[in-house]
Amino acid sequence: MQFTSLEIDHGVATLILRDPDRRNALNLAMCAEMVEAVAEVEAREDVSALIVTGSGKAFCAGADLSQLGASQAEGLREIYSGFLAVASCRLPTIAAVNGAAVGAGMNLALACDVRVGTPNSRFDCRFLDLGIHPGGGHTWMLNRILGPQRAASMLLFGQILDGEQAAAAGLLLECVEEHALLPRCAELGSRAASAPRELLLRTKQTLQSTATMATHAEAVTAELGPQVESIQRPEFVERLAALAAKVSSRG
Repeated sequence: MQFTSLEIDHGVATLILRDPDRRNALNLAMCAEMVEAVAEVEAREDVSALIVTGSGKAFCAGADLSQLGASQAEGLREIYSGFLAVASCRLPTIAAVNGAAVGAGMNLALACDVRVGTPNSRFDCRFLDLGIHPGGGHTWMLNRILGPQRAASMLLFGQILDGEQAAAAGLLLECVEEHALLPRCAELGSRAASAPRELLLRTKQTLQSTATMATHAEAVTAELGPQVESIQRPEFVERLAALAAKVSSRG
């Protein structure tokens, strides 16, 4: 049985979790398929962005912890592997949060660069309710995206956010109607895919590295080399010439 599918259209890949009867809970086979899918899209020159979503009414209901086996630490790392592959993906990533994102399923959403949801989206940490410590970098991601007070409210005090609340808190980039979710994510992905692929990947890498820098001056230095390199590439010359021709035609 395949637990995921991968669809590619106009430079944008969509990775779909396909176990709706179990609300797309992460099992070991599904996570292994996710790792393979991320590796595939990274290797394809015709793909420049990745959307992750769930089938049915849920995004991802968390991890199937019954599969951990005797080596629980190793089993947990295998469960982590799917969303960590998304987190480390070199392509821009978008979570299309079509329903509940719970526990490790919330990790999958947090692992993406941006998240778009609907009023039916639901973000529920759930770990403490189940008597389990958060894992997979959940506390780090939640702190980084929401700040310490909001992270504490969700993780320690059990606050659950719907789509509109998540957008207001900054957890979602946008909250759109259900029918518009995948088209809006495809629109975002296509916008990313319109840029030269290597430049897009290099810019994501720089965005991540400068996030931890202490000063503006460090970021200026970090960006200088890649910017000079991009100016020397034919894509820049061609696009600059096209822009100049467009401006000239208006006059």
